[in-house]
Amino acid sequence: MQDDLLDTLRLSMISGVGPRIRKALLERFGSARAVLAAAPSELLEVQGIGPKLTRKFVDADHEIDVRAEIELCRQRGIDILVETDPDYPRSLREIHDPPGVLFVRGKLKPDDALAIGIVGTRHGTQYGLRMAERLAGSLARAGLTVISGLARGIDAAAHRGALAVGGRTIAVLASGVLNIYPPEHDKLAAEIAARGALVSESPAGGEPLAGMFPQRNRLISGMSLGVIVVEAAERSGALITARHAMEQGREVFAVPGNVDSRTSRGCHRLIRDGAKLVESADDVLEELGPLVEAAPRDDGQAIHHPAELLLNEQEQQVLSAVGGEATPIDQIISDTGLPVPQVLSTLSVLEMRRLIRRLSGTMVVRP
Repeated sequence: MQDDLLDTLRLSMISGVGPRIRKALLERFGSARAVLAAAPSELLEVQGIGPKLTRKFVDADHEIDVRAEIELCRQRGIDILVETDPDYPRSLREIHDPPGVLFVRGKLKPDDALAIGIVGTRHGTQYGLRMAERLAGSLARAGLTVISGLARGIDAAAHRGALAVGGRTIAVLASGVLNIYPPEHDKLAAEIAARGALVSESPAGGEPLAGMFPQRNRLISGMSLGVIVVEAAERSGALITARHAMEQGREVFAVPGNVDSRTSRGCHRLIRDGAKLVESADDVLEELGPLVEAAPRDDGQAIHHPAELLLNEQEQQVLSAVGGEATPIDQIISDTGLPVPQVLSTLSVLEMRRLIRRLSGTMVVRP
């Protein structure tokens, strides 16, 4: 591994260097190598760094064995991704404070660009657990990857819902991908790694430190097109994830609950503040905006907008005949071989779903 990658990994393994401090350091010094070579007096000039953290930088060279971590990951089949790696999620490169290093147990795929986060309380009611599992199953069946945090309650229900229908799911951990927390989810984690991926900023055997839980929430939202909150008290980690989603320009959804339930108050507050109310998977797919870059699927189809996952065969056929440039309706009729009334009615459906735009009475285009 190149020296600059070793330096990036060493910087990520220094305890106490969170995303904001890392960003400030790179802005100040330009590279991980320059940060590690900086004098203690220079490090102290960076906001958030005090004498205790400075000492960790001084000790990092002989206390952090980067090569041993790399070898452990190689033996256990764990991928180490940095921002320049082609497999590093594009969506994370776009957030304000992307992780310098990702440890991945399992595999990330290009079609994980079509992902939805589902989060909520660790103390879910039967209603909340049922809704999380049902929504995750429906969205996974439609073709979205379900992302959550492997916590007890709503998170676990979301992962299980996706797995139950043979879908993909990704768990973002506050601990290392070989140190599962909570420990009773070890079997669930193995199933997720086999069908999707476990992802963490922490080294493979890292402990689940308290400060890592809110930090990992920005990755759940950052890897998703939107986040669904299913049951959350007024002070809840799920609301932190929703706040990250808003800051990152992702959609925020909330499932309404019983007005007498403490675990519904956070969701109801989100709805009052503008979050989209969710009753079914269709509510989510219709609301999500177009992708920055088309997401490939295993069947060879490229998805430009999540709402395409709702289309039947005829609607998909007509949409495929519409190009990125102005397309005459007569050409669509010719290309599809469908009767004129069917093409016209299907174009109306596609327009209502914001998948095409009419330029005139005879021309349409993809947005």
